[in-house]
Amino acid sequence: MDMMMNQKEAIRAQVMELLTAGKIDQKEAGKRLSVSVRQIKRIVRRYRTEGLSGLMSKKRGIPSNRRLNEVTKRLSIELIGTHYRDFGPTLASEKLFERHDITLSVERTRQLMIESGFWKPRKCVRVCVHPMRERRARLGELIQIDGSPHDWFEGRGEYCTLLVFIDDATGKLMQLRFTPTETTLGYMHVLHDHIAAHGLPAALYSDKHGIFRINTPRMLIRRLKPSSRGRQGHWASHAFTPTARRPRGEWNVPIKRYKSWSRKCVWQESITW
Repeated sequence: MDMMMNQKEAIRAQVMELLTAGKIDQKEAGKRLSVSVRQIKRIVRRYRTEGLSGLMSKKRGIPSNRRLNEVTKRLSIELIGTHYRDFGPTLASEKLFERHDITLSVERTRQLMIESGFWKPRKCVRVCVHPMRERRARLGELIQIDGSPHDWFEGRGEYCTLLVFIDDATGKLMQLRFTPTETTLGYMHVLHDHIAAHGLPAALYSDKHGIFRINTPRMLIRRLKPSSRGRQGHWASHAFTPTARRPRGEWNVPIKRYKSWSRKCVWQESITW
C-alpha cells in the first residue's frame, strides 16, 4: 500500500478480521468501534470488496474543501509584500480586512508571511519544569520556615512580617509569630517556642535568604561536614526552587484562612512587640 494506516484504521482492520472469521458478531464489532450495526455493515462491504484500503479514509491525499483560494492567497502575499512587509501577522491581518476586504485569520496570515519570507518564526522557549518534591513521612521530620511581609492588621497596626513554621508531612501550622522584620533573631525566638511545644525538629527547610546562611561566594566554598551538623541535633537545608520548598500547594493558603479569621477579632490600636 502507498499510504500507511493510522491507529484508528489499524484497530478497525483488527476488528474486521475477527468479524469475518466469525469470532465476534456485528453488534460486538460496533461496540468495539463505537459505531452502529448499520455502519458496521457498510464497513464490512468495503472491506470485502477493497480489502485494507477500503478501511482508510477517502479524504486522504485530497485537497481540503476549506483551503484558501489560490487567487486570494497570491493577492494577499502581494499586498503584504507591497504595503505591510514590516507589519506583524496580527496587524497585517487587520489591515487586509480593513483596506482590502480580505478575511484571513492571524495564524493563516502568519503562515503566508513565513512562506514568503516576510516573517521569521520565533523559537519556542523551553520551559524548565521542576518536579514536585515528595513530602516527608512523619510529623516533625522536616519543618519549613518562611516569612510573609504584609499589612496584616489592615492599617490598624504597623506593617509587619509573619514568621511561619509549617510541618512538611502534614501541612500543619506549627508556630506563628508577628515581627517587625524578618531577622535571624526572630526565627530563633520562633524556634525556641517550637522546641518548647513540639520538641527538636529533625530538619529545617528554608530559602536562600541571607538570614539563613552566608551568601558570600568565598564562604560558600566552606562546607560543614554532615557529621558535625549531625552532632548539633538538626540539619538546615535550603531550597533551590519555590516548587521544592512548597510542595502540593503554598503554605500561605492556611495563612489566608488565618487572615480571614483575624478580621473577626478586635485588634488593639497600638501593638507592642
